[in-house]
Amino acid sequence: MSKTQPFHFEHWQIIALFVGIYDVITICFSYLFGLLLRFDFHFTQIPEPYLLVYYKYIIPFALLSVAVYWFFNLYRSVWRFASYHELRNILIATTVCGVLNYVITRIFGARMPYSYHLIGYIMQLIFAVAIRFVYRFGLLIKNGKRNSRNTDNVMLIGAGDAGMTILRDINKNLDSTSKVVCIIDDNTNKIGRFIEGVPVVGSRDDILENVEKYNVSKIVYAIPSSTGTQKRDILNICRETDCEIKVLPGIQQLVRGDVSVSMLKSVAIEDLLGRDVVKVNTEEIFNFINDKVVMVTGGGGSIGSELCRQIASHHPKQLIIFDIYENNAYDIEQELKRNHPELNLVVLIGSVRDSKRVDYVFDKYRPEIVYHAAAHKHVPLMENSPCEAIKNNAIGTFKTAYAAVKYGTKRFVLISTDKAVNPTNVMGATKRMCEMIIQTFEKLEKSGETDKLSVVENCFSETATDKLMNQTEFVAVRFGNVLGSNGSVIPLFKKQIEAGGPVTVTHPDIIRYFMTIPEAVSLVLQAGVYAKGGEIFILDMGEPVKIDTLARNLIKLSGLKPDEDIKIEYTGLRPGEKLYEEKLMAAEGNMKTDNDLIFVGQPLDIDIDKFLNNLKDIHDVSYDNREDLIYDYVEKIVPTYKRKEA
Repeated sequence: MSKTQPFHFEHWQIIALFVGIYDVITICFSYLFGLLLRFDFHFTQIPEPYLLVYYKYIIPFALLSVAVYWFFNLYRSVWRFASYHELRNILIATTVCGVLNYVITRIFGARMPYSYHLIGYIMQLIFAVAIRFVYRFGLLIKNGKRNSRNTDNVMLIGAGDAGMTILRDINKNLDSTSKVVCIIDDNTNKIGRFIEGVPVVGSRDDILENVEKYNVSKIVYAIPSSTGTQKRDILNICRETDCEIKVLPGIQQLVRGDVSVSMLKSVAIEDLLGRDVVKVNTEEIFNFINDKVVMVTGGGGSIGSELCRQIASHHPKQLIIFDIYENNAYDIEQELKRNHPELNLVVLIGSVRDSKRVDYVFDKYRPEIVYHAAAHKHVPLMENSPCEAIKNNAIGTFKTAYAAVKYGTKRFVLISTDKAVNPTNVMGATKRMCEMIIQTFEKLEKSGETDKLSVVENCFSETATDKLMNQTEFVAVRFGNVLGSNGSVIPLFKKQIEAGGPVTVTHPDIIRYFMTIPEAVSLVLQAGVYAKGGEIFILDMGEPVKIDTLARNLIKLSGLKPDEDIKIEYTGLRPGEKLYEEKLMAAEGNMKTDNDLIFVGQPLDIDIDKFLNNLKDIHDVSYDNREDLIYDYVEKIVPTYKRKEA
């Protein structure tokens, strides 16, 4: 048998006992003081009936008051964190006690001077507040002396609800070495006033001046409702200082009431892009994906894996991940099993270039929705291996699209790129071919002429069939660079910074469009809902960013100085690289959708018979590995392709 642990009082219970004794003594004194004050502090002048009532009722009343205090948790609060809530409870509890004192004496027929009740109540309130807040005041004084010697002076940007919450959270945390010394807000009505004793010293134009004036070492950006442009502009001013910069993640935290110092994060590169938060209609996406068999090709890649994450959260009937690289496929499989144990998940290894494997997968699982993200995307590598780019991107898309038509897939969504617009490299040209392929499939389905696809019969060997279901809607989604994706500049720059530099930028004027991976994927899912067949959806990625500026920002966010701590070297444009990317060809135009960040490019007329014959030829040339001929065939198929020599 285990021995019973001996009972012992917790520290707070011992403190509560002493405070209870204090309360009894001070309550007795408070009402005695009321009598003394009524008779000018001449005890002998107090009428005997008043003294008898006092002696008879004061001890029971004091004990009753302790019970009321206990009911209002005045003995169980953590007083080092005492605030308005505790003060309110003291006020209510003492008021209840004051009313009880008056009622009890009146019920039992004893009249006492009104001043006795009023002064006693006031004194009881003062004593109750004093003992409970003295500990907090002592800590404030102690911390004030300590922090004056060793403190981080904080500038708070934003005098709204989120800023107020952060200010109070910092002030409440008595163990913190941070102290808010000034507030910045663009609202002129607030400038020159005080919030919780902290001055609102000016607008964003006054940031640099007040950082120096108040010896600020940390800046907290607390305007979660600001637009992307406003946030970027203010943070760019803050980066001109040597201060540590923290930001709130977003307005969702304010809505949920999650705002606190613990929610603050360091400034990330996406905070400086100047775009508003991407919003999608999650209900529409849920209704589109829910209870459907969904397949993602290239499901282990940067875009593909995020597609899988977001699709999994919309409860598909089954999610099929198809990828050639086993390590990536394994990683996303384990993540989804961990986060979505209820998910019907199938992870398959295979290549979109393998027509038999693709045919087998479509035949067995019959996916209703396909997101085709499998592709070679690295521009310089594809310039050195152009035939592989053709095989994987163009021919792989043709084989996957053919299987979709053959086995009745309802919707086929191609992940494209802005490099497909007026391409100067093979990778971009192959992605343009992919767009042309899915538009060709869409047109042939609508016209009932899918038998023409047999022209490219060597693409799918014996998996071809004359019996096509002709019910697939084909669309493409075109967007620019995504932050942190495999092969993007951000991971490369970070590695170069960690190694001490130099950071290599191809050209000081090169610009690109950027979006975070989750944002891009959420818009891909939304575009898939809007599709009616044949469209090329273009995602609005905001203003383009200079890669040179991006590199310098990353260096500054690492706490270093560009050109001093970390050198920047310009290496020259790589083969096939453009100074800027375009989202639309001039002839495409664009139309708005229900989402302000998604546009529709109008399909261009394609000579389908010529295109299919050229596709057959480039298939043969690429599989013969004729790199000397491949560029000529690319130009035949993609008229807007202009090869840039190294």
